[in-house]
Amino acid sequence: MFKDNIDSANGFANLPVIPQRQPRPEWLKVKAPVGETYSNLKSMIRSKSLHTVCEEARCPNMGECWGAGTATFMILGDICIRNCRFCAVTSGKPLPPDLNEPTNVAEAVKSMGVRHAVITSVNRDELPDQGSSHWAKTITEVRKINPKVSIEVLIPDFMGDMVCLKRVIDAKPDILNHNIETVPRLYATIRPKAVYERTLFVLNESKKMGMRTKSGLMVGIGEKTEEVFEVLKDLKANNVDIVTIGQYLQPTPKHAPVDRFVHPDEFSEYKRIGLEMGFKHVESGPLVRSSYHAERHA
Repeated sequence: MFKDNIDSANGFANLPVIPQRQPRPEWLKVKAPVGETYSNLKSMIRSKSLHTVCEEARCPNMGECWGAGTATFMILGDICIRNCRFCAVTSGKPLPPDLNEPTNVAEAVKSMGVRHAVITSVNRDELPDQGSSHWAKTITEVRKINPKVSIEVLIPDFMGDMVCLKRVIDAKPDILNHNIETVPRLYATIRPKAVYERTLFVLNESKKMGMRTKSGLMVGIGEKTEEVFEVLKDLKANNVDIVTIGQYLQPTPKHAPVDRFVHPDEFSEYKRIGLEMGFKHVESGPLVRSSYHAERHA
């Protein structure tokens, strides 16, 4: 059944193709973040010297999520050892991990009053344990101070080190997210220090260790529709439970350009096909990001 959908490109043939370097369509325009809740949350995060991927990745949903009192915390600093061409996080030589960060994150989660906490990090390939001990401490501290909060972790690949992965999983997060990001053909230019097969391996091993697994990819960065289908097939073959699909937006002129703005109907079709394939949840839309509506995935 799935192959037939691919062959016929059911629902895709008549969708408009929007050329590169055009103004953003209406479905990608969002309001700038404002409001008392947003301001208070920003002040609280600053006071604890914390970082959020919402800001670092210039997420278009920041106003909506922060206005609702939720945020995705980024641990291990705000400088990434890698230099992916799609990511707005600063790359360079990171600082040593902040030993107070696990407690600060836990206290911030409590202050926000959220029921589902999302934690991510930069890549720390230069550390002997890839930063996994810091990860475990953060999860443990959040759980200790917020026993009723569900915890989702959006992890790096830890260079495929299963000892590091197990250390994080042993801290007992509720959902493990590791993004596939794009199609294998684009890895060399978009994710030069990542390996497509390694990402799948991390997801599959996480599932074997008992985790509910999740992964996300961008579209509009140069992939073909058939390649998106193949990625979905690979994720399903590696027992991923939840998938997110969103529009790539170029953070700065130095990053990879937007190939096209994907029509909302195409996102709806990805969701339909993903659910037909058997994923437990598919979040697919122009503004979808890994942590968008993450509480629903829990």
